[in-house]
Amino acid sequence: MNFDNTSKTKKLALGILFDALGYVSFVFPFFDLIWAPAAGYLMTRMYKGNAGKVAGVITFIEEALPVFDVIPTFTMMWVYTYVFKGVKTEKIIEID
Repeated sequence: MNFDNTSKTKKLALGILFDALGYVSFVFPFFDLIWAPAAGYLMTRMYKGNAGKVAGVITFIEEALPVFDVIPTFTMMWVYTYVFKGVKTEKIIEID
């Protein structure tokens, strides 16, 4: 998956959706076997660099452990990236 040209609003919406998917394991506990590695991978694709790699590992651990699914790691990473670090998104203009 490529999230390079995704706006910060869409990343927030996707992050909230991915955090909500983590709650599925409260009903189906074995969902974590699939979701934990997928969530870690998605986190590294949404956020580049070392911060994305660290967040991917944290997300994997958080989703793999049974009680910690309530932590919204995707949303927290969005807040870290766009509020605390102040990353600005650029408008990409394609010239045909």
